[in-house]
Amino acid sequence: MDKNELPYFTVGENGYGGAQGWFTDKWMNIGGCAAVTACDSSIYFDLYRGTRLYPKDMNNITREDYIDFGMEMKPYLKPRFTGIDTLKIYINGVKDFLFDKGEDKLYLAPFDGTEPYRSARSLVKTQIDDGFPIPTLTLRHSAPAMADYVWHWYLITGYRYENGVDLVKVVTYGTWRWLAFDMLWSTGYSRKGGMVIWGEK
Repeated sequence: MDKNELPYFTVGENGYGGAQGWFTDKWMNIGGCAAVTACDSSIYFDLYRGTRLYPKDMNNITREDYIDFGMEMKPYLKPRFTGIDTLKIYINGVKDFLFDKGEDKLYLAPFDGTEPYRSARSLVKTQIDDGFPIPTLTLRHSAPAMADYVWHWYLITGYRYENGVDLVKVVTYGTWRWLAFDMLWSTGYSRKGGMVIWGEK
């Protein structure tokens, strides 16, 4: 697996990407994780792939402007009682957002959490090497280390192999963390989340 990390961006003084906890809107505050991953991906694509998805100043991404962008994203990935709990809901919402923005070069596809670990590992390497962050959904999980990621969307933005363990860089809550990918992928439950594959037409 070796090692690779995507470049990223800062929101405000020290936010590593966005965070749902910034929103004063009740539903976005407690359930806006999917929208945040879509906002972060959009800003990333504007910075590094030449799209025009973020409507504010790219040279000064403030927390206030990010919150406004999140509220723009809300109708496409509207928080709900059961959450954005399938890859299909997420993909359909982001597709509608891209369509309304006139962006037709990007596409999304599902990679289900029931896929074998070897296939998931290979996908992470390919996506990161090709310069795409990976929106990832974890539903229930048996590992205590994954407690903050239960029923949660986040981005994978890097990978590395260290001391015999495949690690992935997970971005959420305005910060990042390295997690063992085999642990992340093996939830211990039959109902899975999965990853969203980005590509260019």
